[in-house]
Amino acid sequence: MDATTSRGASSSLPLHLIVDDTLALVSPLQQSFQRSQRLCFGDAAPGEFPLAANPSIVLHVLTSCNLEPEDLAHLEATCTFFRKPANFPPDFDLSMSELAALDMCQKRAIFKPMTAHERELFKQRCGGSWKLVLRFIMAGEACCRREKSQAIAGPGHSIAVTASGAVYTFGSNNSGQLGHGNLEEEWRPRVIRSLQGIRIIQAAAGAGRTMLVSDAGRVYAFGKDSFGEVEYGGQGSRVVTTPQMVESLKDIYVVQAAIGNFFTAVLSREGRVYTFSWGNDTRLGHQTEPNDVQPHLLTGALENIPVVQIAAGYCYLLALACQPTGMSVYSVGCGLGGKLGHGSRTDEKYPRLIEQFQNLNIQPVVVAAGAWHAAVVGKDGRVCTWGWGRYGCLGHGNEECESVPKVVEALSGVKAVHVATGDYTTFVVSDKGDVYSFGCGESSSLGHNTIIEGNNRHTNVLSPELVTSLKRVNERMVQISLTNSIYWNAHTFALTDSGKLYAFGAGDKGQLGTELVAQQSERGTPERVEIDLN
Repeated sequence: MDATTSRGASSSLPLHLIVDDTLALVSPLQQSFQRSQRLCFGDAAPGEFPLAANPSIVLHVLTSCNLEPEDLAHLEATCTFFRKPANFPPDFDLSMSELAALDMCQKRAIFKPMTAHERELFKQRCGGSWKLVLRFIMAGEACCRREKSQAIAGPGHSIAVTASGAVYTFGSNNSGQLGHGNLEEEWRPRVIRSLQGIRIIQAAAGAGRTMLVSDAGRVYAFGKDSFGEVEYGGQGSRVVTTPQMVESLKDIYVVQAAIGNFFTAVLSREGRVYTFSWGNDTRLGHQTEPNDVQPHLLTGALENIPVVQIAAGYCYLLALACQPTGMSVYSVGCGLGGKLGHGSRTDEKYPRLIEQFQNLNIQPVVVAAGAWHAAVVGKDGRVCTWGWGRYGCLGHGNEECESVPKVVEALSGVKAVHVATGDYTTFVVSDKGDVYSFGCGESSSLGHNTIIEGNNRHTNVLSPELVTSLKRVNERMVQISLTNSIYWNAHTFALTDSGKLYAFGAGDKGQLGTELVAQQSERGTPERVEIDLN
């Protein structure tokens, strides 16, 4: 029986009900006694587990509790019942824990369309276990908010994706990057109607360009009609004002897109990284020309290692990899400022492992690439930053560069779950929903030190400070997005767990989604954007 033929809306494993007819005709007292007798012993011999012959109820409990892959592995270590073949469809040789992991994989959108052959190849790529496949999928969901609401603060324009997959855009529109079929600016969030019937799960924004990823793995792009166009360059020969499917990616099931300054990268559901237009003289990552619109597999160390998240900076790329031995980060591209994390400022033509995380005993779970600096959140909640430290964007109390990841000691009392980076600015979200920021205070994009508090709201911040203006909102924050561009004034979005969106910073093109009064070009305190992202 193939896994794809399992019953139920979620394609979960079959559940067989166990009915004990022998208890129907005896008294309540006798029923109670017999049930207590059968609780721990079978009918044949003491010690027999009565569900061993029919494990469906145990499987139902395991899968409905949404256990972590590590929990399933720990169960296997407890007794042979959980690690021996369960003799249960769709694969009679799988253990109880492996069947539970497979069942939870089948409930994921990226897993459902796979053929049996694709699933087997996927399992081998992840390490040969369904628990490792589940770990890979869950890691991607956690760091990218896949299939959840999200907001993107792009260079001059903004994108908001609802939990149901609808897309709102607003702000600058000189290249058609809002996708509404025209070149008119919009300060009021407006849904892209041409995407009706298509559920979007992830978005990326570059200068004059937008990319959207659907739950079917398709990529839609609009704005500047060039993948490799630099931000300060010309507009190009053609602009696209409505979403168009990227034909060169139609044979790749994409789950994430990232736009850098000189290149674009996409991540496939199997964890492979493809890049466009990353060539010029250095030809980083692969042999291609700057205007090449065909995707090229990123060669080198990552060819056989599954990646769960990519992050694009000004001229470099970070990849969060998921291996059986643990999580790791690879970097490739321009090494100026030490932002590749290898202890030097040299360029890397092929992806290279950042070894410092092993020295720090940190398991990375989220990675962020700013224009010139980078950050990682570890599983234990520690935050590391490295790269160009201008304006204090690394949070170490100074403006010095760091060529290898360094723990932000000022956040030692905070357990971080999310990090976002921009042009010399960094934001950290704690497990309690509090937000901390540091770096360049230009455009009021840090969210604190406002004039109301008696300070200059443009002051640079060298060490992490609690964003009190978001604390006053009295909502738990789950995501921060800020402009990652050196050519645009920055703005910032803060998303709450209830789906409310707040914006502050530069708003001269309408990118805040709120109307500014006459002569205003920025907003120093968070203001609610009238969209319900849930």
